[in-house]
Amino acid sequence: MPTLRALFLVAAIALIAACAQSGDATGRSAPPGPAPEGMVWIPGGTFAMGDDGPFALPHERPVHRVTVSGFYMDVDAVTNAEFAAFVKATGHVTVAERTPVLAEIMSGLPAGTPPPPPDFLVPGSLVFTPAEGEVDLRDVSRWWRWVPGASWRHPQGPGSDLTGRERHPVVQVAWEDAVAYAAWVGGRLPTEAEWEYAARGGHERAAHPWGDAPHDSAHPQAHIYTGTFPAHPAQPIAVGTLPPNGYGLHDMAGNVWQWTADWYHPDTYARRAGIETDPTGPAGGLDPRTEGEPTRVIRGGSFLCSDVYCRGYRVSARGTGAPDTGASHIGFRVVVRGAPAAR
Repeated sequence: MPTLRALFLVAAIALIAACAQSGDATGRSAPPGPAPEGMVWIPGGTFAMGDDGPFALPHERPVHRVTVSGFYMDVDAVTNAEFAAFVKATGHVTVAERTPVLAEIMSGLPAGTPPPPPDFLVPGSLVFTPAEGEVDLRDVSRWWRWVPGASWRHPQGPGSDLTGRERHPVVQVAWEDAVAYAAWVGGRLPTEAEWEYAARGGHERAAHPWGDAPHDSAHPQAHIYTGTFPAHPAQPIAVGTLPPNGYGLHDMAGNVWQWTADWYHPDTYARRAGIETDPTGPAGGLDPRTEGEPTRVIRGGSFLCSDVYCRGYRVSARGTGAPDTGASHIGFRVVVRGAPAAR
């Protein structure tokens, strides 16, 4: 009859063999092939999603265990040059470049809501505009302005263009624009769980992609807002300017928020039980802050976040965006699951 020691050795050998076939001894998955250009392999694993620290908001709780399978992810957010190649190849017209249809707008508003003024029924998008003097930070209308003619080609409005910004992350793209680009390159948007797992860079419970150290304005780890918000202009910087996280990903904090695949619901985490594997978020969205209008989850914070306002550059921070609306601080990146195709 085999001894306990012999049984243990047999089990250990079987475990090592299984890990050798699908990954390493930690259970992390091995890449199915060479990474597509501009992407890195994010090995699968189980992590603690969310935050219960002093800066965590209710929708970041409770902290819960989640397992994600391995995937490839863009090293950088999609750039203006990359998005321009997509538009040239496909003829895609972004949401911000289309004339709004009044009937469609009214169908998504509560009954009795007055129609928007005619000057709003033109192509355009939201642009950050500094405010003079002290403002109520609860009133985002003090620094966001609807600008006719603003689009990915003209991120600050008709007077701006992409000259010198080819390596800047593309902005003023709505959720469906990001989805269309991702499909064109053979990928998709990351789930919220994939995004947070990748952003942590191997840190289990760190507050930021670089660890628990606070943001250092003298040697910045992320492009965020400096000074009194929202008193001065701010824009994205070129991708790859600042150091990457432990997985080699740039700008998983700051620069631009990034669209994810998931609908937003304030109690998404509270609905989960046990360790979930590859969760894809709720079937539909609910955002009380928009009077119930469904929104998608955005992650990572932007150049408008700081320790005074937003703190969205924390790795667990959850933001929301109306899927039919772009803005000058929202971009995206792409993931690929499984064997990569040529890009």
